[in-house]
Amino acid sequence: MRITEIFFSIQGESTHAGKPCVFVRLTGCSLRCVYCDTKYAYAGGREMSLQEVLGVVAGHPAKLVEVTGGEPLEQEEVYLLMSSLLDRGYTVMLETGGHHSVVRVPKPVIKVIDIKCPDSREGDTVYWDNIELAEPHDEFKFVISSQADYDWSKNIYLEKLRGRPNPVLFSPAHDDLPARNLARWILDDGLPVRLQLQIHKYIWGADARGV
Repeated sequence: MRITEIFFSIQGESTHAGKPCVFVRLTGCSLRCVYCDTKYAYAGGREMSLQEVLGVVAGHPAKLVEVTGGEPLEQEEVYLLMSSLLDRGYTVMLETGGHHSVVRVPKPVIKVIDIKCPDSREGDTVYWDNIELAEPHDEFKFVISSQADYDWSKNIYLEKLRGRPNPVLFSPAHDDLPARNLARWILDDGLPVRLQLQIHKYIWGADARGV
């Protein structure tokens, strides 16, 4: 499989934020979201065997692993990687852009599924069936760039996600929307979603890699 980087850091997002985590970042993504902060993973990387990847992961002192990208579901080998990590006793997370079906992802994997807002310019790529395919422990994430994005996301939550057991994360696009604005809109509407900040960017800076 083609890998951009493997690194050990603090999980910066999801309900598992703050935990030590090993990140396996796969190379390649067919989306071009306006706010993407990992454009360096669109191409390049290096070929690594499954055993090489597992060996690097095992060298770090954590049992939480996130498989991310790029878009990891665009590489066939990712399914065996996730299964192999589960077999070795890891808690496995998957960060996916939400434009591919998660039906083949092993059920114990904690899937963080993006629902792309209109301002991402990839809003028409959402694979809506993933909502029904999600396990109770999976999470849905909206990256919000404007009040129009917020209003759209609120409607999606009310129409499709309200009443489901899955955590719903509203995250401000780091460079486009002040977190206080998003917090105020959520509070004003009494919306029972989780405000998510990318805490790794506050620790190491917005442009730092490998953290």
